[in-house]
Amino acid sequence: MKKLIPFDTDTHNIPLPTQLNDPFTVPDEQHALVARAVQKLQHHLATQTEWQHNFGLAHENEDSSLKPIGKMFGVLVVQTADKELGYLAAFSGKLASRNHHSYFVPPVFDSLSEDTFLNKGMRALKVINEEIKQLELAGCKATHQLMLLKEKRKAHSQGLQSQLFDAYKFSNAAGELRTPKDLFTTPPAGAGECAAPKLLQYAYQQGLTPISIAEFWWGAPPSSGSTVRQHTHYYPACEDKCRGVLGWMLG
Repeated sequence: MKKLIPFDTDTHNIPLPTQLNDPFTVPDEQHALVARAVQKLQHHLATQTEWQHNFGLAHENEDSSLKPIGKMFGVLVVQTADKELGYLAAFSGKLASRNHHSYFVPPVFDSLSEDTFLNKGMRALKVINEEIKQLELAGCKATHQLMLLKEKRKAHSQGLQSQLFDAYKFSNAAGELRTPKDLFTTPPAGAGECAAPKLLQYAYQQGLTPISIAEFWWGAPPSSGSTVRQHTHYYPACEDKCRGVLGWMLG
């Protein structure tokens, strides 16, 4: 179980919580195990050399040629069937333009895989966009052909989004599966890309028992003034994308 990271210090004297904490609430004090897991993950982020991403922290392992982008990370303390403790780590969205890194659990669905319907569909969409661009450059902005192409592009995009929602299959503890279409009246884009769903999905797939969970921000705050994020601060799971998903996975 290569994604299960062991604690390098004795944890036998730390009492386990009676139930998994609410991911939509940040407690005044994190459980000792999850705080220890966060500390280990943050040390990894500050010292690893496997990949480069500019978090805007001016660390030696950051590529300053890239735009500074902070990111949400999460840890899930788990227990194996043999009662051994460890933790899983995840990031929201993509990291260094990739979905897979050795330290982190995989995505619920790998949208970057070359042979997926999504990448094939995006290549087809690129062809349609190029045809539209050529017509517009030729000054044919009101032609019937241009209108048909734009309708084709819209239908193609909507079809891809629908297929993408079908590809995300979230598991609960009983192994039952639901897609975003099952969980939302109108599924939000990016549902399932946050850290918490990735962590729970992997734990269930590997027969691990979730013990404690937390998410924190690493890096410069977002450029958008509507979102407040501070380096190393804990944050709850997001409401719009995660409420429906985590409600099912933890229900």
